[in-house]
Amino acid sequence: MALPQRSNPGAAPGGGQSYREIAERMKKVQEEQRLVVERMRRIPYKVAVLSAKGGVGKSFVTASLAMALATMGKVVGVFDADFHGPSMPLMLGLSQVKGLLARDDGSIVPAVNVYGVRLVSVGLMLPSEEAPVIWRGALKTTAIRQLLAYTDWEGAEYLLIDLPPGTGDEQLTIAQTIPGLTGFLLVTMPSEVSKIVVKKAAAFAQKLNVPLLGIIENMSYFRCPDGSIQYIFGKGAAEEIAKEFNVPLLGQIPIDPRIREATDAGVPFFLEYPDSEAAKVFLEIARKFVEIVESKGGKSNNARGSEQP
Repeated sequence: MALPQRSNPGAAPGGGQSYREIAERMKKVQEEQRLVVERMRRIPYKVAVLSAKGGVGKSFVTASLAMALATMGKVVGVFDADFHGPSMPLMLGLSQVKGLLARDDGSIVPAVNVYGVRLVSVGLMLPSEEAPVIWRGALKTTAIRQLLAYTDWEGAEYLLIDLPPGTGDEQLTIAQTIPGLTGFLLVTMPSEVSKIVVKKAAAFAQKLNVPLLGIIENMSYFRCPDGSIQYIFGKGAAEEIAKEFNVPLLGQIPIDPRIREATDAGVPFFLEYPDSEAAKVFLEIARKFVEIVESKGGKSNNARGSEQP
């Protein structure tokens, strides 16, 4: 009995892409991952800012830490991995930038703010601030890999990755794609809900065998005009997480209405109010952060550095 013949001998079983197309796609993925490894090797310290909980001010913390590091003379890059809510252009005072430049060799040139902080964000490529990014997980994984592969961070010593809430596609892709990821930096606020969810993020990092470098508590307290302190969202969450997971508490950021005002205006708070209590706390956080990160020598227990296509 003769076996039925496929109309396209090169097609994969069940139709769809041919074996040749699949092989070409795999080859492209491998080449992009090779470029990621090559570019990331040039950056000593690569830290992903993780929360798992939305609304804790993670992007504000990432942007302010980047600028605090820059004031210390560090060359800093920020990769905005929050494709559905890319707020880093606004936080870093780059919301007026439309598009990213590309060189003849295909490399991407980051936008640079007044502190010299380099930024790559999907938010810089959208036609308007209101335009949504409607992507499934596979598209986000591909976008992360390609942006990391083709961006020239121009001598950056630190790369901060601003992650979206959760412990899913973007977080896994960053952990598995970046070789020698220095570690995760946790951000929480004092509420009980935030504490529970951020503990999930800490457990996520442990399961991936990626070091936890420290925790920052945002919106920790409000200092009244008379000098008294009010704990509006509760107290003790960061201390509890730090103790349970044996990580340092790097600092507690006070509530300051001017943070919201500056952010809404597209002006970096750190630039607008350098003498504020919050700005001074960030400078102290940056000092501790540098001591912890540089004592590790840019190395990580996460040696995987390659992603399953």
